[in-house]
Amino acid sequence: MTGSMKYLILLGDGMADNPVPELGGLTPLQAARKPNLNRLASLSTLGMVRTIPPGMSPGSDVANLAVMGYDPKRYYSGRSPLEAVSMGIQMSDTDVALRCNLVTLSDEPDFASKTMLDYSAGEITTEEAREIIALVDRTFRTDQFRFYAGISYRHCLIQKNGQTGSRLTPPHDIILRPIAEYLPAGEGSQELLEMMEASYSLLKDHPVNLARRERGQNPANAIWLWGAGKRPALPAFYDLHGLRASVISAVDLIKGIGLCAGMRSIDVPGATGTLHTNFAGKAQAALRELETGQDFVYLHIEAPDECGHHADINGKVLAIERIDEQVLGILLEGLERFADYRLMILPDHPTPLALRTHTADPVPFLIYQKTRPRSSGPNAYDEAAARSTGLTVENGADLMNYFLARE
Repeated sequence: MTGSMKYLILLGDGMADNPVPELGGLTPLQAARKPNLNRLASLSTLGMVRTIPPGMSPGSDVANLAVMGYDPKRYYSGRSPLEAVSMGIQMSDTDVALRCNLVTLSDEPDFASKTMLDYSAGEITTEEAREIIALVDRTFRTDQFRFYAGISYRHCLIQKNGQTGSRLTPPHDIILRPIAEYLPAGEGSQELLEMMEASYSLLKDHPVNLARRERGQNPANAIWLWGAGKRPALPAFYDLHGLRASVISAVDLIKGIGLCAGMRSIDVPGATGTLHTNFAGKAQAALRELETGQDFVYLHIEAPDECGHHADINGKVLAIERIDEQVLGILLEGLERFADYRLMILPDHPTPLALRTHTADPVPFLIYQKTRPRSSGPNAYDEAAARSTGLTVENGADLMNYFLARE
């Protein structure tokens, strides 16, 4: 049995929700079959945590920074620089990174009259997307702008000597809405808007999109730019806590936060960030990290958030059930080989099915320690059970110290 204390955070992105009429007034967490989570809840400390500081946008960037223990008010500089770091893109102090989504827009002749049909272009494959982004880069690349291919619909634009004053809207916030009032505006926005508008004519009849339409899939018929920012300067997680840390995620944003914090980023074959990700492989990778000398693992699962954005009720319930069985079940068995460990489970933010986007509401957290199990915790892990304890952490960035220092 391995001796030193191990720490693991299992984060189900967007897992929290509101009561859903189609689920009989239950939330997906309440409706899901999750025996491992419920059993663990009865032995754990439960409470609510506010991961989004007042006045800040409820993005996964802000929320995961807070959960990792970094105050977003102090350290947040934009989403895309974090993704760029994960992609291995070298950024100077004056570079600005922007997220470039491949999206599906409706076919009205006037660009501003179009509607955002799909922020992920039908979760386009990485292979298809690379072909499209290569054309986008060849068409729009200048001494100032360069596009970099990422994974699926998530890509990056680097702007040399760029500005961050433009008003840019995440496409997942405007699903099924006309885009007119959400187009880039303000200082430095004109060139971004021109590229977005021109991309529609460039991409609508691209061979990849013609083939996708024939298969009944959404085409990647435009780019959408958002999330501008400059590279952040995070103090190393090891310097703050004295723990050798790893991050496991299919999402460049989360990998980027970890890398900026000096964590080791682990890639898992088959990890997609969707409902069809390699759940078990991610759990096994987390255990390997702890077995081979790491003290702390941040294990991120994107699937519930993706289902929330798509208003996929059954998919979100299934994502939670797969986390319970294929991630937590494997973790609980594997963690028993350690003399002691602490495990925290939580979402980063809610992604309510009815809204298709994030909210800033507090989320439920669970903290379990092998050698100090509780005997009177709630018999379920969900929003209502966590609220019933009366424990609330108002500043999400404080939760990490609470987790690591808990007695």
